[in-house]
Amino acid sequence: MPSFRFLRALSFTHSAIYLSLLYVAFAAGKPEPATFVLGTAHGVLWIVMSALCIVALRKRIVPFWLAVVVAVIGGLGPFAGSIGFVVAERRRHRPPREVSSFPNG
Repeated sequence: MPSFRFLRALSFTHSAIYLSLLYVAFAAGKPEPATFVLGTAHGVLWIVMSALCIVALRKRIVPFWLAVVVAVIGGLGPFAGSIGFVVAERRRHRPPREVSSFPNG
C-alpha cells in the first residue's frame, strides 16, 4: 500500500531524474549512454508512479486531480506531479474555514 509520503518522495525522485536527463541531453557534450539510462529510468518511474497513484486514488490516499496530474502530465513533465503533491499536502493540513450564516461575512 503506497503512502502519501512515499508517493511524494518518489515524485521528487522522478523530477530529479528528469532534470538530470534534461541536463545531460541538452548541456552535456556527450549525452550517450547517460541519456539512455536516465530516459529509461524516467519512463519506468512514470509508469510506476501512474500505477501507484491509481491504487492510491482507489484507496483515497490521493485526490483525483493529483492522480490525473501524475498519470497524464507526468510523462512530459514530472515537475507538475511534485508541485501537485506539495499543494495537496498543504490542502490536507489547512485549518477548516469557518462558515458564516450571514451573507458576505
